[in-house]
Amino acid sequence: MVIVAALALAGPGCSRGGGEKVTIRFWAMGAEGENVKNLLPEFERRHPDVRVELQVIPWTAAHEKLLTAFAGSSLPDAWQLGNTWVPEFHLLDAVEDLRPWEERSPTIDSAFYFTGVWETNLLDGKLWGIPWYVDTRVLFYRTDLLEAAGATRPPATWDEWLEVCRNLKRLHAGRDAYAMFLPTNEFAPLLILGLQSGATFLRDKDTRGDFSSPEFTRAFTFYTRFFEEGLAPVGVTRVANIYQGLAEGFFAMYITGPWNIGEFSRRMPDSLQDRWATAPLPGPDGQYPGASIAGGSSLAMSRISKHKPQVWALIEYLSDPARQAEFYRATGNLPARREAWQDSSFQNNARVRAFYEQFANVRPQPKIPEWERIMIRLQDFAEVTSRRERSVGDILQEMDRETDRILEKRRWMVHER
Repeated sequence: MVIVAALALAGPGCSRGGGEKVTIRFWAMGAEGENVKNLLPEFERRHPDVRVELQVIPWTAAHEKLLTAFAGSSLPDAWQLGNTWVPEFHLLDAVEDLRPWEERSPTIDSAFYFTGVWETNLLDGKLWGIPWYVDTRVLFYRTDLLEAAGATRPPATWDEWLEVCRNLKRLHAGRDAYAMFLPTNEFAPLLILGLQSGATFLRDKDTRGDFSSPEFTRAFTFYTRFFEEGLAPVGVTRVANIYQGLAEGFFAMYITGPWNIGEFSRRMPDSLQDRWATAPLPGPDGQYPGASIAGGSSLAMSRISKHKPQVWALIEYLSDPARQAEFYRATGNLPARREAWQDSSFQNNARVRAFYEQFANVRPQPKIPEWERIMIRLQDFAEVTSRRERSVGDILQEMDRETDRILEKRRWMVHER
């Protein structure tokens, strides 16, 4: 669907020197695209010589459509770029380095953003996107069940986490119920534990796997204990509906993202609306909050755009704290700018504030185009681990071999350089 944002009324001064307006093409994905259109008329009022042509693309088709547009030299002037896609489009030389623009900007500075999220856009000392909205993972939990298990607050360390889970399991004695839900078709929990333990996942200039390192072995071993001790159900089919599972007490804790604040608010029974909460993640060795994933989307500029000043003006406008707070109220997407969090929408919402606390310790994933493929394989091995079919050492060595195969071309390219 293509939407042309509402234009300012024609008249004197509508464009510089009475000339034609500059049209910039902007692609945004899913709900973000549907809602950002409401912000564009004000941008055009402030910039009467610019028209924004917005195209809304479903997330399921976004990656392929961007690659097709690149191959056909028809990328838009600006687009929404998922943080994990930054390395790929940098490698294609499709995006503009925004460092010179940021350095001259009076309204955008790295100090205004969460450090870990800003770093997702840095590669080779250059800046390939400006964070638009952010997400990460925190702990969702049933407050009443944790209290019944003797916990006056959510766990802050790995040791406390296991202790709370064991107490919950004892509380459920005789019932088919668990403490945690760790779905093995989601790689995020295992990746987070690796980040918390200091694992780098890759070695030799990101050309080989390093999953058998002591750091990741520690994280992986900790992960397996939830299944070995019966603290988490084995197999995703045990929980057909996570909202019902938490409501019925089949599990009491779940690691997930900000989109589920609204979902749990809508789907949990009224009688339980004051009995669930969010908290930053526990961490090892007294670290609190423990690290989590730096995620979200950024705003990118095409390297071959003919209207870069106008594109940068749009990026600055959408990065304004007031616009970011407005965008949050429309979409539920958390703002990338720290100042936007002073809005009452966040100050009065304890469930959202846990995410702000977590953003103090978020970290980017490895910045290589092959990373998503590697994570899919890690997800497969998580399933094997939950069923205790092989030893941790065997699994992680095999994960390294799989990663080395995926990175074979990358090793050749690095060697040639």
